[in-house]
Amino acid sequence: MIQPQTIRHFQTVTLRPHWMQFVINELPWLVLCGAGWGYWLGWYCQGWLAVLLLMLSALLLYRLFYLCRVKYRITSEQLMVESGVFTHSQAYIELYRVVDYDEHRSFMQQLKGMKTVSIYSGDRTTPRLDIIGMDARLDIVGCIRERVEYNKQRKGIYEITNR
Repeated sequence: MIQPQTIRHFQTVTLRPHWMQFVINELPWLVLCGAGWGYWLGWYCQGWLAVLLLMLSALLLYRLFYLCRVKYRITSEQLMVESGVFTHSQAYIELYRVVDYDEHRSFMQQLKGMKTVSIYSGDRTTPRLDIIGMDARLDIVGCIRERVEYNKQRKGIYEITNR
């Protein structure tokens, strides 16, 4: 007799990158833009330099808005990424397809107490997903790993290795 399988429902976890990740990512451009605006405010700036500064500032503002709109959701069965400023896109990774995890902390991230979590999957459209700007104290890998193992077990998926 086959036992009915109980389905476990995990609470959905929503994560957003910390705004300081923008500063870490764009630090050289922020310094250059700040120096340029300081120079321009001294009225020594040529017209072409002002246009260049406006374009760089607009690009940096767009990248900040983009980072602020990124949202990672970890549900019972999927990892979803929502992003976009002018257009909105969603990417999905089935958790049973996840094969490996990696945590990385750059020097600047270490100073700010943040990390990047990389998720490797057998998904064709998203073989690697970087969850950037997360608080280093959060156990994101543990949360995802528990759900991945549960989904693999539930679907009867086993990993075969050549050792």
